[in-house]
Amino acid sequence: MSAPTVRRRRLGAELRRLREAAGLKMGDVTERTGIPASKVSRIESAQVNVKAADLSTLLDCYGVDGASDAGKREALHALAKQGGRRGWWQPYRDIISTDYADLISLEAEAKSMRSFETLLIPGLLQTAAYARATIAAINMTDPPERVNALAEVRVARQSVLTTREDPLEFWAIIHESALRSGIGSSPQVMRDQLQRLLDLQELPNVSIQALAWDTAPHPGMAGPFAVLSFPESADLDVVLVENLTSALYVEDAAEVSRYGSAFERLRAAALPFDKTADLIAQLKDSTT
Repeated sequence: MSAPTVRRRRLGAELRRLREAAGLKMGDVTERTGIPASKVSRIESAQVNVKAADLSTLLDCYGVDGASDAGKREALHALAKQGGRRGWWQPYRDIISTDYADLISLEAEAKSMRSFETLLIPGLLQTAAYARATIAAINMTDPPERVNALAEVRVARQSVLTTREDPLEFWAIIHESALRSGIGSSPQVMRDQLQRLLDLQELPNVSIQALAWDTAPHPGMAGPFAVLSFPESADLDVVLVENLTSALYVEDAAEVSRYGSAFERLRAAALPFDKTADLIAQLKDSTT
């Protein structure tokens, strides 16, 4: 399984820029190099890794030669090598979808993530018990072994908040309905989950706001989404929109900007941090 990492996206974007700067269409590249246009397209869109030999051939075709552009070639080869690295989630490749692997890969390299949820606690904030309960409910026919394995993956994803040298900056806006939902076979599951939110809210890189039930009509009524941003200015933000069976990644700059604006409006409408904490604590104490 090969999930497109941020580095592979960066490499693909740079190769496309170099091709266009050379005034070449994909068909021209095929004529000059023998590399199929479909393969060039998949490389530029970060759908596949590029082999070192193919990368050298493309760079030669685009006029990035080894004499005057040795540093450039070396940097791009390094990106290609890094983009092909296997992630910690590879042992789970038989049970996670390509879309899910993409998400984990992007989370691992993102600088910040802004998430809006309507019915569930965001995955990066879930306890293991809450994760198991929600996975079992959504994946109705999965055996317990697969549910447990998927819960392990979800919990392992949370390392980006605490163990990275530069922890992910995570801002979550959670609709009040998700905070009030009875998840799991025991009230203790939800109590522990709410306590988990209170604990995580103390981290300097985690911000949690609740969107109250009686909030006026807002852009979040269209559904949950997440916006991921990356350290390098050349790496465009990515929006994740999930449904029951798949995930959509939005990379068009104009559409991403709309989601960013929607999140800002939701942030302004949501409860401040102290009132959010008060609400969560109140709900925890009243969960029976």
